[in-house]
Amino acid sequence: MALTRCGWLLLSATFLSAGAEISITPQPAKPAEGDNVTLAVQGLAGELLAYNWYAGPTLSLTYLVVSYIVSTGDETPGPAHSGREAVRPDGSLDIWGVVPGHSGTYILQTLNRQFQTEVGYGHLQVYEILTQPVVMANDTALVERRDTLRLTCSSPSPAEVRWFFNGNALPIAVRLGLSPDGRVLTRHGIRREEAGAYQCEVWNPVSVSRSEPVNLTVYFGPERVAILQDSTTRTGCTIKVDFNTSLTLWCASRSCPEPEYMWAFNGRALKNGQDHLNISSMTAAQEGTYTCIAKNPKTLLSGSASVVVKLSAAAVAMTIVPVPARPMEGQDVTLTVLGYPKDLLVYAWYRGPASEPNRLLSQLPSGTWIAGPAHTGREAGFPNCSLLVQKLNVTDAGRYTLKTVTLQGKTETLEVELQVAREYAGAGGVRLGSDRGSPRGSASSQETQIKDGYAYPSALPPPSD
Repeated sequence: MALTRCGWLLLSATFLSAGAEISITPQPAKPAEGDNVTLAVQGLAGELLAYNWYAGPTLSLTYLVVSYIVSTGDETPGPAHSGREAVRPDGSLDIWGVVPGHSGTYILQTLNRQFQTEVGYGHLQVYEILTQPVVMANDTALVERRDTLRLTCSSPSPAEVRWFFNGNALPIAVRLGLSPDGRVLTRHGIRREEAGAYQCEVWNPVSVSRSEPVNLTVYFGPERVAILQDSTTRTGCTIKVDFNTSLTLWCASRSCPEPEYMWAFNGRALKNGQDHLNISSMTAAQEGTYTCIAKNPKTLLSGSASVVVKLSAAAVAMTIVPVPARPMEGQDVTLTVLGYPKDLLVYAWYRGPASEPNRLLSQLPSGTWIAGPAHTGREAGFPNCSLLVQKLNVTDAGRYTLKTVTLQGKTETLEVELQVAREYAGAGGVRLGSDRGSPRGSASSQETQIKDGYAYPSALPPPSD
């Protein structure tokens, strides 16, 4: 009986055996696209006449790849033949340059000389060489505890997906936000510790590809706003500073991004938008409460801290400094008072010891000035207790006494010796000077500057905003 293709198909339908022990194994077991694959056959028995290979779930003509006659080696392609398949004499099927479309179920049908058929089943999975996936984010800058993060791993291949955070496997807490297929990561109320670089990776047994990182920023704060002294030293509620020394206050906080800063002194805003505030020369005018306000432009939250700055105890001790220290006849001199009481009620100046006939002038609680018996019309007082004497003459030299009374009734008396140098013409027209009065102390020559009704030596700048 001649074995024709149509007769072979008819016989296969008529004499199908159910007791097949044929096994089919792909070689290599996990081929990548482009590989040459052999579907190796084991368990063939008896003298065989022909083979039929099907690429599909059933023995249907639609899925027939090729028919092979063992005695002649003739092959007849079927409807499912792709041009890459060939049958070996031992029944194995070679497929060259496989593509993902070759994946699926394969069936081998054999015919022996008794016109009995057997079938064997095998499965071929062709794995793609994966292209690089892309992570898409709903936003890369979010506000802590307010916004939701949604990352999607986009890849055209049906591969497995895994995520990485800052180069490491995604933490379990974050991994709980993955969708069932692992391709979407969702985090409600994002936290600051979840800021960083996110990547997704697609993989199969023959290929792996990781995306470029997507960097996530999480805005938060400001928190724990504090004022530091000299950028590192944490302050208490009060800072004590020596007179005429400098001080820098730094405002620190935990915030992302860096907050905007504002400073206030005793409740009054200062023109300073930096994270630090300089006090170049500490005087009583700089005593008070300093407040730093930090505002985050992204979270719209703000915080503040305050500190009280005071002169140290050593600076509070009241002293009188003549400015200039050795004035000439005809010059003005200011008896500058340093460390005067802050709770001052009244004060009075005297020429000589503190006695009523020697009173020069005094200031009342209302701020009114009262001239005393010793007033010559050339003397003027200032709110900080300093005394200005204009157009000196040699008779102005001598002892001056300041008496202060505080709101608590504390009285303090302080003396200073004023020297006045007389000018006269010497030989050759050169002007020479001589001092009148015995000094109790000395100081370098200085000039007086006046601001807001206060007198200060030029070496001791007046308080600034």
